[in-house]
Amino acid sequence: MTLSVQKRREKQKAELRSELVAAAHKLVQEEGYEGLTIRKLAKRVGYAPMSVYSYFADKQDILFALAEDAFETLARRIEDHPADDPVEALKAVMTEYAAFGLGNPNEYRTVFMTEKTKLPEGRSHEDMEEGNPAMKVLIKRVEACVAAGKLKGDPRAIATMLWTVGHGTISLLITFPFYPFGDPETYVKRMCNFMMASLSEHEIPPLTETPVDC
Repeated sequence: MTLSVQKRREKQKAELRSELVAAAHKLVQEEGYEGLTIRKLAKRVGYAPMSVYSYFADKQDILFALAEDAFETLARRIEDHPADDPVEALKAVMTEYAAFGLGNPNEYRTVFMTEKTKLPEGRSHEDMEEGNPAMKVLIKRVEACVAAGKLKGDPRAIATMLWTVGHGTISLLITFPFYPFGDPETYVKRMCNFMMASLSEHEIPPLTETPVDC
């Protein structure tokens, strides 16, 4: 096989995979997790189910692909909201994360609230980290706050704690819409301010005995 033919095939394969991921996003937005099946996905793009299996081993593989795509979208949204003040820049991460979740509740449930029992075949935790630009932006902005003396401790641990609180807040707003939280955006900001104030009062140690490189 010539190099040009190989490149053309690789390009075609990448384009079809992107088409499948885009179709999966639409299925989830319209029908939620239950509506995402290999058969429905194949039908939407006009391919045989076996063709889809050549790109994704199972439904969980599709979920990881959706997650990676969502992280890229989220990272772009965050980067569109820079700020000179490191604390405000960090808060922008949380508010954009919330806006993404509240604006796409079906997709948020599917991507962030569905159990992932195993890594995709041939992928390591490090590979998954590399495919998460949103977390990279979050850690980078936490590092800026630490460098400015606004926060103290391990950036990854701080970022993970912020993500935990953010995820919990968004999950509750989505799954308990009848609870009197008040205005959702205002509640998100209140939780963000509360967490930032709490973190600023303590030096946050690493999550594990062996710190992970950011």
